[in-house]
Amino acid sequence: MPAEPDHPIDPPLIDLPIKTASRGFYDGFSREVTIPSKVIVSLLIMWAIFFPVSASETLSAANSSIIATFSGWYVYLVAFLMFTCFVLALFPQSGTLRIGNPGEEPEFGRFSWFAMLFGAGIGIGMLTYSTGEPLAHFSNNPDIIRGLVDARTAEAVRPAYIYTFLHWGFAAWGTYALVGLAIGYVAYRRNLPLTIRSALAPLFGLRLSGVWGHLVDIVAVVATILGVAVTMGIGVEQFVMGLARLGVGDWLLDPDGSSSIAAVILSLLVLVGASTISALSGVGRGIKWLSNLNMGLSFALLALFAIVGSAFGGLKLLGVGVWDYLRTLVPNSLTLFDAGGEFGDALVQWQLDWSVFYWAWWIAFAPFVGMFIARISRGRTIREYVFGVVLVPSLMCFFWMAMVGGTAIDLELSGAAQGSIVNAAMSDQLFATLAVLLDPAVAAVVSGLVVLLLMTYLITSADSAILIVNTINGAGESESERNHHILFWGAALAFVVGSMLILGGIDAIRITMIIGALPFSFVVAIMGVGILKAVIYDLFRKHHGVPTTAQGCAEAAEGK
Repeated sequence: MPAEPDHPIDPPLIDLPIKTASRGFYDGFSREVTIPSKVIVSLLIMWAIFFPVSASETLSAANSSIIATFSGWYVYLVAFLMFTCFVLALFPQSGTLRIGNPGEEPEFGRFSWFAMLFGAGIGIGMLTYSTGEPLAHFSNNPDIIRGLVDARTAEAVRPAYIYTFLHWGFAAWGTYALVGLAIGYVAYRRNLPLTIRSALAPLFGLRLSGVWGHLVDIVAVVATILGVAVTMGIGVEQFVMGLARLGVGDWLLDPDGSSSIAAVILSLLVLVGASTISALSGVGRGIKWLSNLNMGLSFALLALFAIVGSAFGGLKLLGVGVWDYLRTLVPNSLTLFDAGGEFGDALVQWQLDWSVFYWAWWIAFAPFVGMFIARISRGRTIREYVFGVVLVPSLMCFFWMAMVGGTAIDLELSGAAQGSIVNAAMSDQLFATLAVLLDPAVAAVVSGLVVLLLMTYLITSADSAILIVNTINGAGESESERNHHILFWGAALAFVVGSMLILGGIDAIRITMIIGALPFSFVVAIMGVGILKAVIYDLFRKHHGVPTTAQGCAEAAEGK
């Protein structure tokens, strides 16, 4: 609809047609997106299964060159995403804009909204890394590398939590929030399809209906599968370790302590099978119910650590850690270590192994989590959305890691653990903490609770990912899901995780994900520019009385 002559700006684009099939196997889906996505993921699986040596060597070589070349890109991109989110939320005029039509109420209550954020976001990671990351930085971090503090001492705890919170705080959730906001804002205000390409429409308009839009969505689908594969791989390893702790059988572990092939295959059959069934039931039923169960079990586990763990020490760690995190957030978010000098090479390697890996992981995870957050956040203002998606989950992660990880560190510092926790595999450290903290019978019961919680988190993450991939393939139409496509993506996810775990363990999945995240990282950068333009132009439209929503455009047309 053209603007009035005295209006210096046109109304927003409210139609982005994406061609979909009207019949046959791909009825309701974009063949140009779905078929190439399936081909790429299938080729990746066959490459890993039939040429494992070549795959392993190629992945390692590609990982070294990509990380060395693009580490600075990942660091500065994530800093830009965080900055953009907070600017949009804190600026008075933009913060009150609604992700939807004016006055529209949110679809989900706050508890279910927060529960689904955790289930889809980083629930699995928190179970593995709640002990694993603080203990890892307790043993090695930049301050230890520089010789400022000694490893595994009381002095190493404070810097350990600075870097733990750096990785699991605003960087992760700011990345998710930016992608979700960029998609949800144009989808629910302008009736554009709920898909990745729509977030770029403020910049490129109708050109995204064609091949460039298809390419963006294909990149997003592949990044989603690889990002979720990392989470699934970490979860499966910890799931198997938990079953071994419960005495299910020696066959679960190989002699070197890693998960056996049989254990990986059986776990994936159970977990992906259950997640596929849940995906068939949709967001409002299976996923919502499982997410609420996850939240309840998580609080029960946290309550246990608060009662029998180092509650006072954990709360002190939380307070000091949040203060340290906030005062060092800007310099740590912009620091890029240089090779050379006495400590340069070690600092660069540490940053590549931790910070850069995490930034790539969050970016690869962002199309999935961002789409999912957009799907469940309709009706909220930008300010409520950003604070809800960034601040609340970050504080929950901080609390979880301070209570659980703080207990594990306290047991090591006091001598009670005698190295049994810090020297365990990361996937076993939570179970090792429970074994030291509790009587054997109680530890077995609580370990069973952790295994159940892991299972529900894994199922929630996988079924959410399957639904989001189908939504992208269906040109943003979540109702166009077809059972055979859900089954394909469930099987594909299982094969990616299984083939990579068997090929080279979690490292192979991590390398594949970092490579897959690179193309999507450029899409995310453009999204950041796109949402800034969309919001600024809408504020300009409001000032001049031009409609900013599809509903407003329709009402203006009727008024004429």
